[in-house]
Amino acid sequence: MANPDKIRAVAERVMKMAQQGNQMVVVLSAMSGETNRFVDLAGQMQQIPDPREMDMLLSSGEQVTISLFAMAVKNAGLDAISLLGDQVKIHTNTRHTKARITNVDPELITAQLNMGKIVVVAGFQGVTDDGHITTLGRGGSDTTAVALAAALKADACEIFTDVDGVYTTDPNIYPKARKIDKITYDEMLELASLGAKVLDIRCVSLAKSHNVPLHVRSTFTDTEGTWVVEENEEMEALPVSGVTYNKNEARITISKVPDTPGTATQIFSPISDAGIIVDMIIQNTRSSDLTDMTFTVPLTDYDQAIEIITDVAKEVGAESFNGDKDIAKISIVGVGMRNHAGIASTLFKVLSKEGINIMMITTSEIKVSCVIAEKYTELAVRSLHDAFELDKDVLPVGEQ
Repeated sequence: MANPDKIRAVAERVMKMAQQGNQMVVVLSAMSGETNRFVDLAGQMQQIPDPREMDMLLSSGEQVTISLFAMAVKNAGLDAISLLGDQVKIHTNTRHTKARITNVDPELITAQLNMGKIVVVAGFQGVTDDGHITTLGRGGSDTTAVALAAALKADACEIFTDVDGVYTTDPNIYPKARKIDKITYDEMLELASLGAKVLDIRCVSLAKSHNVPLHVRSTFTDTEGTWVVEENEEMEALPVSGVTYNKNEARITISKVPDTPGTATQIFSPISDAGIIVDMIIQNTRSSDLTDMTFTVPLTDYDQAIEIITDVAKEVGAESFNGDKDIAKISIVGVGMRNHAGIASTLFKVLSKEGINIMMITTSEIKVSCVIAEKYTELAVRSLHDAFELDKDVLPVGEQ
């Protein structure tokens, strides 16, 4: 929720839908910039802010937004009520600032809906079983919306955002990017995990688990957006649905590691214990029972990971280690890869033709990812988008 104008815009949209006979639950985030301001204030009070107190502070931003939204709806002649996460009983685990929803009690919301009210809920926050306020981290408001939709058995969950849907790639990098009408949960999960910022991965995962249709659309227009739904035959017509990139990763290599059982555990357990997520992992076996371990971590965790590896490398008897922050991960995603041959080969040919060296490769059933030098990111995205003709609409099955 960016500003008061956006609050009014969403309020107008919600009122139109309510006037058509739809029961509405609206989940809102804090106004843009408020969270950063709170973080700055916390830093002035405590060098490393206490996680529980941070949650108490950060959760206050949504309280402002939902109350203003409810006022806007009431001013237009409809009834509304604003509710905080603990009032709604959005239960989470106890991991402050990065909590996960465990269950939702829809009783209070259902009661208010039965009274004809538009229910406005604070996203991004919940409560532990013993009553402590928690926040859900990045993408928490979208995750809250899907969790409530699942608990209420809603027909769909509409995500109003600054873009009008999910695109075949970032339109800011390539104007030929096309808005996708429908995309599968699995494809959206891959895109979200690979750097696409439209939806958080937890939001999509919850939607898939509970079969909640998601509609990603613009706050400011009535244009149909992108539906995230179950897979059907039509969606397999194109082998690739999108190209995405992520510049927020770094690569670490530990060289000449003894190739013995338990070595990988010694390397990755301390990293996991520090809460650092390891993405791609490649092991290259050398002669004389030695191996090289290369893996990627979020760029924001690079310095901490290097500190950990400095000690770990000595413990496991590695000869050396090094890191590289100037990388990007380029990925192609599509459920059609399951029944189309030569997708990876095309990707490799395109990058080779452009003189782009591939440092790492990982694949899944519906994606291929490559680590390349960051400076080639935009060139790689545009070239792959053209190679797979993603600017063209998918043809109906049978007309391929």
